[in-house]
Amino acid sequence: AAGLILYAFVMVFLAVKLVPADFWITINTKNGIPDMNLAFRYIFGQGNSIIVGSLVAFLIGQLLDVAVFQYIRKYTGERMLWLRATGSTLVSQLVDSFVVLFIAFYIGQGWSLALVVAVCITNYIYKFSVTIIITPLLYVIHGVIDRYLGEELSAKMISEAIKNPDQGPGS
Repeated sequence: AAGLILYAFVMVFLAVKLVPADFWITINTKNGIPDMNLAFRYIFGQGNSIIVGSLVAFLIGQLLDVAVFQYIRKYTGERMLWLRATGSTLVSQLVDSFVVLFIAFYIGQGWSLALVVAVCITNYIYKFSVTIIITPLLYVIHGVIDRYLGEELSAKMISEAIKNPDQGPGS
C-alpha cells in the first residue's frame, strides 16, 4: 500500500511539472477558466500534500496498531479479542486522523490549526463510531474461521503466529 501511495505521489508530481500544449492553457476560457494549466496544477498539486500526509499517517498508524495490539495481547492472552482489535484500531486511527490532516492541510495547504483540529475531531468521531459498530462482525468472522478450520487447527495457527510474529505463512 505504501508503495502504491508513493507511486501516485511521483506520478502526480511529474504530471503537474509537465509543460502544457499551447491549446491547453486557454481551452476553457469560455467556461470561466482563464488558465487551464494553473487550475490543473492547483487541483492536482494539492493532492501531493494529501499523499504525503496519507503515507506518513499510514506508516505511523500501522506500526502503532500492531504495537498496541501486541501490548494488549501481552496482558489479555487470547481473551478479549474485541479489546485487542478495537483498542488498537481506536488508538491508531486517532493518531492517523490527526497526522494526515495536519500534514495535508495545516502544513500543505495553510489551513488554520483550529480548522484542522475541528475536521480531525469530526473525522475521528466517525472512525470511532464505525469501529465500535463493526466489532460484533469481528466475532462472527472469527467464529466462521474457527468452524471452517476446526478449533484445534485454529488454536494451533494462533499459537504459531504468536510465537513467530515475523514469519508469514509458509516461512
